[in-house]
Amino acid sequence: MSNNMVPSSKKNVIKKSSAHPVAGLHRDINRLFEDFFEEEWPLLHNPEMKNVMLAPKFDVAENSKSIEITAELAGVNEKDLDVSVNGNVLTVKGEKKEEVKEDKKQYHLSERRYGSFMRTFPLPNGLELDKVEASFKNGILKVVLPKNAKAKSDSKKIRVNS
Repeated sequence: MSNNMVPSSKKNVIKKSSAHPVAGLHRDINRLFEDFFEEEWPLLHNPEMKNVMLAPKFDVAENSKSIEITAELAGVNEKDLDVSVNGNVLTVKGEKKEEVKEDKKQYHLSERRYGSFMRTFPLPNGLELDKVEASFKNGILKVVLPKNAKAKSDSKKIRVNS
């Protein structure tokens, strides 16, 4: 960044001393941008990080009857989705496919992503794993893991003392 925007009168000159609060702010903002561009952007081009960048975000919520896991999977077809429980682990696998067949356009930037992802969730005891239900509608996956009767009754309110 240039110091051309800083007034040049002797009273307002910002010295390169870290004691001046504006100079410190300037340095911190520069460092923030340098860190962002040096550390974050290369991840997009790193094949090892492709699945991490593609992995959808999941919401996990619990109520008295069940645990519900929800994910937004825009661009994933139901046939390319696999949900399974093995032991006390829920696994969600999927693949997002993209086909671009436009010979007339030369892309300089395409932010659409495609590839496969896999997420696993360790499950607590007290679930009826044989009654797990999954639904997929409008790009939203919802997995409902019902609690068994013992898990429902084991809940106990604990008083917090001050």
